[in-house]
Amino acid sequence: MTTGKGNDALPARSENFAQAWQDMRADETIQYTEVAMPEEAPPPDWLVQFMEWLADVLAPVGRFFVYIWPVLSWVLIGLAVALLAYLIWRTVGPDLQAKRSRPEPVDDWAPNQHEALALLEEADRLAAAGQFDEATHLLLKRSVGQIAQARPDLVEPSSTARELSAEPRIPEGARTAFSVIAGRVERSLFALTTLSSDDWQAARDAYADFALAQKSLGNRALAG
Repeated sequence: MTTGKGNDALPARSENFAQAWQDMRADETIQYTEVAMPEEAPPPDWLVQFMEWLADVLAPVGRFFVYIWPVLSWVLIGLAVALLAYLIWRTVGPDLQAKRSRPEPVDDWAPNQHEALALLEEADRLAAAGQFDEATHLLLKRSVGQIAQARPDLVEPSSTARELSAEPRIPEGARTAFSVIAGRVERSLFALTTLSSDDWQAARDAYADFALAQKSLGNRALAG
């Protein structure tokens, strides 16, 4: 009895493999020889003629693009750069244009001295009659009108005195005067607080300090 162990199993395995190979080669159902593939049918004549015609038509176009490609490539690069510049301008252009068109601050200007003195005289008459609210409101209304006449770009119908007192394009003296006067008028109109003689005097001094401070500098007129 063969156990299939050790060197005794090698001859048996070799004989079995050779026999199996011969049996497989003898099987006629298995194809071992090269199979000849049938030749493909040629395309129809009309398709060949159409492709030749199309090649003849497109040949000048291809030669044209080959000829102009160096120039066309630079044109495309230029268009890309122009598009990029346009996008950048659309992003930052409005802000730059707004800054460029914004008027520069006007320094050391004040209302016309005669107009300022006439306004103070009119307001003093109201204050002398005890109408401190009306006198203070008159100072604010007239001074806003003076600013609007000189700088119409700064004053809009919706502008408030408090906004004008924070406007950086108005001289500091004018902003200070507006702030003092507007604070009293707001108390009078919105807090329903009757202004005292001290309130009036504070508003009058603020306007006079600003409007008449330029006397020694030649009293430059607000409207030029």
